[in-house]
Amino acid sequence: MSAASSLFSSSMHVGVSHPKLAAKPSVCCLLNHPWNHLKPKTSFGHSGISQKSKLSRKGDEILWRAGALQVESAPSFSVGQKFQLDDVIEAQQFDRETLSAIFEVARSMESIENNSSGSQMLKGYLMATLFYEPSTRTRLSFESAMKRLGGDVLTTENAREFSSAAKGETLEDTIRTVEGYSDIIVMRHFESGAAKRAAATASIPVINAGDGPGQHPTQALLDVYTIEREIGKLDGIRVGLVGDLANGRTVRSLAYLLAKYEDVKIYFVSPNVVKMKDDIKEYLTSKGVEWEESADLMEVASKCDVVYQTRIQKERFGEKIDLYEEARGKYIVNKDVLRVMQKHAVVMHPLPRLDEITVDVDSDPRAAYFRQAKNGLYIRMALLKVLLLGW
Repeated sequence: MSAASSLFSSSMHVGVSHPKLAAKPSVCCLLNHPWNHLKPKTSFGHSGISQKSKLSRKGDEILWRAGALQVESAPSFSVGQKFQLDDVIEAQQFDRETLSAIFEVARSMESIENNSSGSQMLKGYLMATLFYEPSTRTRLSFESAMKRLGGDVLTTENAREFSSAAKGETLEDTIRTVEGYSDIIVMRHFESGAAKRAAATASIPVINAGDGPGQHPTQALLDVYTIEREIGKLDGIRVGLVGDLANGRTVRSLAYLLAKYEDVKIYFVSPNVVKMKDDIKEYLTSKGVEWEESADLMEVASKCDVVYQTRIQKERFGEKIDLYEEARGKYIVNKDVLRVMQKHAVVMHPLPRLDEITVDVDSDPRAAYFRQAKNGLYIRMALLKVLLLGW
């Protein structure tokens, strides 16, 4: 049995408290609360995030330290730092074993989604989707995930213009208010680092659904999950990242996750005005990951297992429209690119697509981007389950 299988199967006996009690723990309900919520949170993976656990911030750390809490049936696996998951903020926080465990839970969610009656495992829980930037796939994917698990949703689609943020309310005050109405917050924000600020403020789990040009960790998780499902492996793969690499939070997060695997090579293909930033290149180098910049999409496509195309993000250019026009349309995945790609290779895209992948590519079995979007549902169902109920 794999480490991930052992982790998932051995943790199923851990009790789950009533959702309202879980949100505001008391001594009695903590006896039945998921094991991972009883462990003080420490830094994990490579994120450098170190906070008090959500439980501690509810004011119960004194009871914990005094030994007032007793757990009658400890899980058979060793609860280490890697399995602490209080928030999902950045790709660096995950290691390989945790990724494998999340992917195994995601695979179990596929059967739930295929069952018309769904699941009631999150019945009584409320998820708040707090989106300061427009979104279709990510927001609806999270909302669908919550509802398919029996939970309910409170949603704000354009919080930048239609919430108290328009009146000047700070992000921290908004989070403190919203956490009083919900059990978990999914947030998209226009500022890099906003999710980390929200997680530091909130006493309930926070999921980063994209923070400006910073990161999009759940997209990276579903991307890696898709690569494993499509290619059959993650070690030894060649990946071409194409398009807006300077502003693309999806490619940044994906690069961080790919660095967890062995013998991976990444090719960067982009117009000069939107080349991958040095921090990602330096990170990959520090992890021993080989990378190469190229101006020749056809050559890169012929070598890669994955061609990961992204759109040129006009909204990140501001008034510099001339630079946007310079970058737009330079690299397009079309039938010519497909002809040089290997038979097993796939084309991926985080969507939305403009003209950077021609529509005649859609019918090719190597076009994986809509399957990729569907995989996002399973990954987000898995994360909601783990964050709210434990492993």
